[in-house]
Amino acid sequence: MNKPNDNPADPFKKALAEATKVMANDAELTVNYSVDPSGMSGDTMRLPQVSRRMSREEVLMARGTADALALRHKYHDEGVHGRYVPKGEMARELYDAMESARCEAMGARDMPGTASNIDVKIQHEALRRGYDQITAASEAPLAVSAGYLIRHLATGRPLPAAADNVMELWRGFIESQAGETLENLDETVSDQAAFAKFARRVISDLGYGDQLGDDPDDFDDEMNDDSEESAEQEEQPDSSGQDDSEEEEAEASPEQAQEQQQDESQAQVSMDDMADEEVTDETEMPDGEAPLEPPAPPPVSDADPDYRIFLDANDEEIAAEDLAEPQELERLRAYLDQQLEPLKGAVSRLANKLQRRLQAQQNRSWEFDKEEGVLDAGRLARVVANPTTPLSFKVEKDTEFRDTVVTLLLDNSGSMRGRPISIAAICADVLARTLERCNVKVEILGFTTRAWKGGLAREAWLNEGRPQLPGRLNDLRHIVYKSADAPWRRVRPNLGLMMKEGLLKENIDGEALEWAHRRMVGRPEARKILMVISDGAPVDDSTLSVNPANYLEKHLRDVIAMVERRRQVELLAIGIGHDVTRYYDRAVTITDVEQLAGAMTEQLAALFDSDPRARARVMGIRRVS
Repeated sequence: MNKPNDNPADPFKKALAEATKVMANDAELTVNYSVDPSGMSGDTMRLPQVSRRMSREEVLMARGTADALALRHKYHDEGVHGRYVPKGEMARELYDAMESARCEAMGARDMPGTASNIDVKIQHEALRRGYDQITAASEAPLAVSAGYLIRHLATGRPLPAAADNVMELWRGFIESQAGETLENLDETVSDQAAFAKFARRVISDLGYGDQLGDDPDDFDDEMNDDSEESAEQEEQPDSSGQDDSEEEEAEASPEQAQEQQQDESQAQVSMDDMADEEVTDETEMPDGEAPLEPPAPPPVSDADPDYRIFLDANDEEIAAEDLAEPQELERLRAYLDQQLEPLKGAVSRLANKLQRRLQAQQNRSWEFDKEEGVLDAGRLARVVANPTTPLSFKVEKDTEFRDTVVTLLLDNSGSMRGRPISIAAICADVLARTLERCNVKVEILGFTTRAWKGGLAREAWLNEGRPQLPGRLNDLRHIVYKSADAPWRRVRPNLGLMMKEGLLKENIDGEALEWAHRRMVGRPEARKILMVISDGAPVDDSTLSVNPANYLEKHLRDVIAMVERRRQVELLAIGIGHDVTRYYDRAVTITDVEQLAGAMTEQLAALFDSDPRARARVMGIRRVS
């Protein structure tokens, strides 16, 4: 019998999916709800997950995201968009942001109810990215500001506070440079091709005309002229008649044509060989005549030699106690303890459960029938029965995981602000105390950036004339909350630093994972376990605005592949609200941050399980070797 559907969120999901299809004017559209980032893939739309609780924030985010994606599906033509898309990264960011604003403005005109829903989505994304805390235009993304301004001018609606803050930082500059062009906005909003030309003029006014590439309309005119000239040439007769005669000879004697092609290919090969010999002769230098060129600098990443960093002079690896005064750390730690007071009982139970699981693996085990060691009293009876039987000894076996180090790598990005970072901090506390009791060393690391939107690295890039594809364009901040050799009682206040206002910014996961891996490889322990706790893909707006969109994600995948290929460190991950199994083979995803403690407990306990099949059931591994 089929079980009745008792999920209270299902009727809402179904109604929203049907309304979205109508709004997008596409009855064949498939609407899914997922913890993965929202977006469109062909005819499938991914919306944010709505839990059984159906909180107000979840419902409003789902509606706003659905409206925004449906409007883009209805009013956006990918062919027209691709025809006028600029070549440069910054120009493309501006172009895409303005097109998204156009689609939302069209929806606000035709279906006014969508405007307020999309406002909720914009406010949520702006707060998640910290736009409300930005005070300087250099820290705000120009493309996002331009998109906000287009939406504001086209609809006449005020923007949510966080988005309005970013827009106003750049508004004076945009209007001073492109004010005359913006006056034609209302005439172009309803026509995507006309708006694309309008957007290209705005981009040129803002100083990025060199990134636009060729004008597709001029290219079409040239193509028409060329086609007319070629048609005239085809009408003229060929006086030599050599082409016709060669074709006739080839048709008459295919064997001769084949032999001729072979001769030509052999002649080409011999010419290439001669050219190679000439180059070799020229490159061979007599001893002592020319100095050798200096060796190429080593790559910045062992996982990807092509990964680039524009400026790393301002990166920092810093101890938590150096980022705040001792009194402030104590205050922040007290705040963390107070905030998590309701979970105190659950935390104690989890700590005791984990300790029992780990200590169960430390029960004594013996190897019997040894020639020396501790006398085996259980086998004395056979010696009494047969005095010629030699005495039997036993030797205690060492536990498998005593010589072990565990590193917890915590995502300290702005999207972790609030309850997620509090839960992550207290779980790190529990694991550190518990594992230390079991003689397992623990290291706690965090990763973020020093500034929003690039910091000093971006300023240096701007001063050097904005070179193309600069690579990573932000200043890293890698934080050591607890080193593996430091006793927990001395560093306990350090985890309170995660509660410090303004600490959590962007996240560049690939370099952080490579940094943690290098630290572990240098450790003397025989077994090394690295656990990553994150809430999504790497995001750094400054880097992604001037590099390929998958630049940081590709590097993360390359680093993970390197770590798993070398097998020096056991790697696993826990995703908070996002599916990290896209990146890590051994991973678990939780939809509620309060599940984090239990997930960490089970994951670590499973690692120490001696039965590979039991370990695989917890870790989610399909095959057991």
